[in-house]
Amino acid sequence: MEETDEHGSAPAAAKKTSRTSLLDSGEDFEILDEEDIDDDLPPLEDAGSGKGEKTDDTEKKTAEEEPEPSGRVDEWLDVLGNNQLKKKALEAGRGRDSRPLKGQSVKINLKTHLMDGTLIEEQHGLSFTLGDGDVIQALDLTVQLMEIEEKALIHTDAKYAYGVRGSLDPEIPPNASLSLEVELLEATDAPDLELLSPSEKIALAIHKRERGNVHYQRGDYAFAVNSYGVALQITESSSKVNISPEAENELLDVKVKCLNNMAASQLKLDHYDAALKSCVSVLAHQPDNIKALFRMGKVLALQGEYTEAIQTLRKALKLEPSNKTIHAELSKLVKKNSEQRGAEQAMYKKMLGNPSSRSSTQKPRAKSSWDLSWKWLFGATAVAIGGVALSVVIAARN
Repeated sequence: MEETDEHGSAPAAAKKTSRTSLLDSGEDFEILDEEDIDDDLPPLEDAGSGKGEKTDDTEKKTAEEEPEPSGRVDEWLDVLGNNQLKKKALEAGRGRDSRPLKGQSVKINLKTHLMDGTLIEEQHGLSFTLGDGDVIQALDLTVQLMEIEEKALIHTDAKYAYGVRGSLDPEIPPNASLSLEVELLEATDAPDLELLSPSEKIALAIHKRERGNVHYQRGDYAFAVNSYGVALQITESSSKVNISPEAENELLDVKVKCLNNMAASQLKLDHYDAALKSCVSVLAHQPDNIKALFRMGKVLALQGEYTEAIQTLRKALKLEPSNKTIHAELSKLVKKNSEQRGAEQAMYKKMLGNPSSRSSTQKPRAKSSWDLSWKWLFGATAVAIGGVALSVVIAARN
């Protein structure tokens, strides 16, 4: 995925940490039936777990046998306690007080190797914001544990690097563990969003969104949501500088794309309520946004709201009648809704019985009870008349 420069030069972080994406233009990508990907990654807040712990002699021996640059070698630190992300200092820094904080902008020198020693990439002055997901998770986690001017060696499992899919830029094979040489040059507070010029704010928001697209491509949907959330904060931040209507429209366009892509990621995570909220936010700005309508229809269907889902998809299809994806989804949903209604009707009949047969059995009963009533009344009348006649006869005799 290429960086967008039409809004002026992007920040250093945006220029140096972008990765090529296979998604179309990095925005508003369609929901695809992709294969399941293991996205069981720990949150960035876990960066301190295992801090200060030391591995056993066997692990240290194994680590020392792996290729590493020359220099003073410290003991290995198991960052997450699972032996899949390890760090050791090669040269000490300025002390613990110089460690960067989450949210700060840092600058590093980086050499990326495969575990067999093959050099993949070398970057000088790489800038990124800690915790924003601008780089692979291994760097986001371990740089927080480094001191200014420290040089460190990091060994990471593919899970915290480029995962099962690898990368095209840099060229990393699938499931590749990496050895990273890192030098922390500086750490500074992140720029004040309110003081950024419109072009800087737009470029920064686009960069964060594109990082989200990279995470989405790799199947790291939780990290994609995080990056889209950071981009949304940028687009929604207030400004102390003048901003033109054109720049406001561009920021709104970036915001809508972030919300749409966030909805797609939330769908992958089965976070249906959150995905629905994202779609509603898009439609509040653009009522005829087809991608938001399509995803909203899918969410409603997954929640069992078939009638509303069908109405939503029909609206999307009316806006784009030639869209085969919407056609297929709508047809599938209509069929499923029809089958469900048929099943419900059958269940109701079973619960209530057959109304026609029950009414037909009730009519003869009513008729027979009516006949019985007339017979009883006729008999009672005859008895009464007989009683009166008998009384008259007895009276006459007396």
